[in-house]
Amino acid sequence: MSFFLIAQERPTIEIFRPIDYGAETQNWSISQSKNKFIYVANNKGLLEFNGAEWQLYNSPNETIIRSVNVIDELIYTGCYREFGFWKRNEFGLLVYTSLSKKLKIKFLDDEEFWNIIRIDNYILFQSLNRIYVYNQDSKSYTFIESKTGISKMFEVNKTIYYQKNRDGIYKIENGASKLVSDNQILKNNLLVNIFDFHGKLLMETEDSGFFVLENNTLAKWNVPANQVLLKENVYRSIQLKDKNFILGTRSNGVLNVTQEGVIDYKINTINGLSNNTIHFIYEDVEHNIWLALNNGINCINVDSPFNIFNDAKGKIGSVNASAVFNNNLYLGSNQGLFVKPLNEETAFKFIEGTQGAVWSLNDIDNQLFCGHDSGTFVVNNGAVTKIADIQGTWNVLPINNNLLLQGNYDGLYVLEKLNGTWRLKNKIEGFNLSSRFFEIANNNKILVSHEYRGVYKIKVDKELTKTLEIIKDATIENELNTSIIKYNDQILFTCNQGVYKYNEAKNLFFKDSILSKLILKDDYTSGRLLFNKSTNTLFSFSKKNLNYMKPEKLTGAPIVNRISFSKTLPRGQTGYENITNIKDNKYLIGTSSGYVIVDLDKIEKKVYTVNISSISINDLKSTTHVNKDVEGTFKNQENNIEFRYNVAEFDKYFDTEYQYQLETMYPEWSNWDPSPVISFKNLQYGNYTLNVRAKVGNTLTKNVASYKFSIERPWHLSNLMILFYGLLLLFFSLFMHHVYKRHYRKQREKLLERTMHELELKELENKQQLMRFNNDKLRQDIDNKNRELGISTMSLIKKNEFLNNIKKELNKVEDPKQLKHVIKIIDRNINNSDDWHLFEEAFNNADKDFLKKIKHEHPSLTHNDLRLCAYLRLNLSSKEIAPLLNISARSVEVKRYRLRKKMDLPHESSLTDYILEI
Repeated sequence: MSFFLIAQERPTIEIFRPIDYGAETQNWSISQSKNKFIYVANNKGLLEFNGAEWQLYNSPNETIIRSVNVIDELIYTGCYREFGFWKRNEFGLLVYTSLSKKLKIKFLDDEEFWNIIRIDNYILFQSLNRIYVYNQDSKSYTFIESKTGISKMFEVNKTIYYQKNRDGIYKIENGASKLVSDNQILKNNLLVNIFDFHGKLLMETEDSGFFVLENNTLAKWNVPANQVLLKENVYRSIQLKDKNFILGTRSNGVLNVTQEGVIDYKINTINGLSNNTIHFIYEDVEHNIWLALNNGINCINVDSPFNIFNDAKGKIGSVNASAVFNNNLYLGSNQGLFVKPLNEETAFKFIEGTQGAVWSLNDIDNQLFCGHDSGTFVVNNGAVTKIADIQGTWNVLPINNNLLLQGNYDGLYVLEKLNGTWRLKNKIEGFNLSSRFFEIANNNKILVSHEYRGVYKIKVDKELTKTLEIIKDATIENELNTSIIKYNDQILFTCNQGVYKYNEAKNLFFKDSILSKLILKDDYTSGRLLFNKSTNTLFSFSKKNLNYMKPEKLTGAPIVNRISFSKTLPRGQTGYENITNIKDNKYLIGTSSGYVIVDLDKIEKKVYTVNISSISINDLKSTTHVNKDVEGTFKNQENNIEFRYNVAEFDKYFDTEYQYQLETMYPEWSNWDPSPVISFKNLQYGNYTLNVRAKVGNTLTKNVASYKFSIERPWHLSNLMILFYGLLLLFFSLFMHHVYKRHYRKQREKLLERTMHELELKELENKQQLMRFNNDKLRQDIDNKNRELGISTMSLIKKNEFLNNIKKELNKVEDPKQLKHVIKIIDRNINNSDDWHLFEEAFNNADKDFLKKIKHEHPSLTHNDLRLCAYLRLNLSSKEIAPLLNISARSVEVKRYRLRKKMDLPHESSLTDYILEI
């Protein structure tokens, strides 16, 4: 396999660091399975890479795994005093079986296994002292031993060769060791590898290069690579399927040597590798070169359509323009103009006088024009001549053989050719806007696309000295990140809405449906179109794709092709994209740190397959793996399910994205996502089908990976529980019927009881009403009696007062003795006990039991005391009481005093109040 490389261009390299694969730094061996999985022997264990994720399986005895080889469905590994195989179980996980323990092998001290090779039904495990030969049929083993040690073991054309240190080269024949050559060179040099070379043995040494062994004669392989190989310490090597060689050194990366012995390229840490010490080299089924390194794992995509020139030191800068001219490659960057011979591995040379930004390189009539920040140059044989000293030349286009139109920061200028020399003629007056994108139409019309303001249609005079008319196109809606270009004599304007053709007759732009396929609105970044006349190809750039249109070979109809342009690929500044045809279908694309070479012939329609790699059930405590090959039935609490899927694809610059569809719950496909994991939390019970598909670049996988599973109902929704619920519902219905029946009966009883109660209350109210009537009558009687008592009392008082007055008058008579009899009658009427009894009876009727109560409270009270209490109860004053007792008011006060003493009332207490309160 040969590579078209320029300077330090290199194939793309995928770098896997220890943090990426989750193991130790050192790696020792690599192999690949039929499903394209990569297996790596690491200091910590066995690494598995499915294209999406790394998985580490710890070493069986916690020692360094030195060798790995996938044979059929088994992955054989060898480590310290141990070898065996790994086999995938029903859950998709690898499980180790110790073959050496089954065979009960007694190892030598410190024996490690550095190589594993299969020949027919035999598997050979090589340590530094022995080669163990395991018979897969008989399940037995033999071994070949060397007292001087065995450096390496090789397989060539179904024959096993190995080198005994300081002894020579041997082969295994009929289970025995047979000397092949004991040449001194082979005794004194460690072999790296042995290859078939046109029926002869090509032997590679670590320090002395290649030798050819034929008829027991060892001869130097005289090739151009020898001068370099004598300076390199080569540790590992393989012969590729294209018969070229990859040599891995101990401290300087890898070399690619052609089958003719020419060093094609060299890759080390300076131009891409992550480490220079190569422990193992492996070519996978897609011709990727895998390197097991002292620190990390690298994958070189030698068949990738992309090659990278990375300006790591920043001497060239961001490439804005490029051109192939007179077998030289020119790069115009923000730092100046650089050149190198097209097909030579030499460094780029800076062209003096071009310091600053280069905006364009145009080959016009076999002259290379350079649009520069400081003006316009003509480039010739690695030197430049300034022909216009106007700052900021964006681009230069031909008007005719003797005139050029250039766009500058401040408008449009005209260059003319006089006596074979180009010079500035004049500025086109009247238009002063930046003119980066412009094209010349007929009838002295120039179209300028301003990136932010839109399209201007400028009509100039015949002498190209001034503008006659400037019209801004009103039909263009989008004005940002646009451009204008001439393609097959038609002027095209591009924006995120599509590609528009200019109709000169109508002076309008109309959208072209075919060309607009170059523009994907959702993937749009820039409207920059680039046309390569030599290949009749029109290019456009977007977020994820390099798009190009070229005529179909058979019909000439334009066809749009898309190349997946990974987001990890180096890119140029948006709006400053540039692409140049280098050779055949190889194009150079300028980036912000160098350039990318894309080979359209290497764009293959590969077929990819997506697989569900593992299924696990997760809870808060643990993770349980599931057999992905059997339809799953999970318990209801096992409803947190994680799916992992993969595409075994190892191209660095082809992004892999996934979509999933969970039938029943998510019938629509999800958005594209680079994550190879999806988790579903708290799924409801039911039947599900997970569908997964992938997209590598723009290519869909040929299949849709599916997994059917169901989640059982919770125990409370099982058939038995549903039957139980039915019976429970039946019993509950009967119970509720009984309850309601009882409830309504009780309601009737309560209603009857309430009615009876209401009747009783009504009757009670009637009784109370009757009682109130009686009480009112009684109160009326009492009031009447009280009135009668009051009247009676007042009558007695008045009667006694009257009698006392009469008595007083009679006592004034001169001879009272004559009236003594009358006075006695008066006294008798004043002190008439019948009046008292009458009063007492009326008083008791008015104030029942008062006299009994006060007598009970004060037993010492006399009849007269009770009489005084009765009068006080009527709230009579001493003056009113005096006539009733036929005593003076003074005597009444004395009686009141004595009554207080008998009742033992405090001095501050009122006698009348006390009697009224009883």
